[in-house]
Amino acid sequence: MQHRIASPIILLVSRFITPYIMLYGFYVIFHGHYGPGGGFQGGAILAAAVLLIRIVNDPEVYEIHFKSSFGIPFGAAGVLIFFGIGFIAMVLGGNFLDYSYLPLVGLTQADVRSTGILLIEIGVAFAVMAILVSLYDNLLGEENV
Repeated sequence: MQHRIASPIILLVSRFITPYIMLYGFYVIFHGHYGPGGGFQGGAILAAAVLLIRIVNDPEVYEIHFKSSFGIPFGAAGVLIFFGIGFIAMVLGGNFLDYSYLPLVGLTQADVRSTGILLIEIGVAFAVMAILVSLYDNLLGEENV
């Protein structure tokens, strides 16, 4: 992809708004089990922030924020978090993703379930964000820097 000289206004606005987009993405992830939202939506919002950086800036700049080579490992880590939580519950006698069987000592049953859901949401968000950014990088056709 050929990068043309970006407008200073677009650069300034994207640098100003990207942290707020990421903050809102984390809000959606961490409050997803209390209301609408969750890991998929939060991961998509985080990916939108990373893609905004990628679209506006040159490769030398956006590789500082999120390297192209990190996409697949981060996606795999998110999937491993998701299946790891479910597998731990199965090994300890419950069903897949039965949060009441997670070995979190010192917490009430409601807190164990809430923590289990939060961990699942984080895993899904990692996977969604990394895979969406990797898809963009692969469709763009640029080699890893």
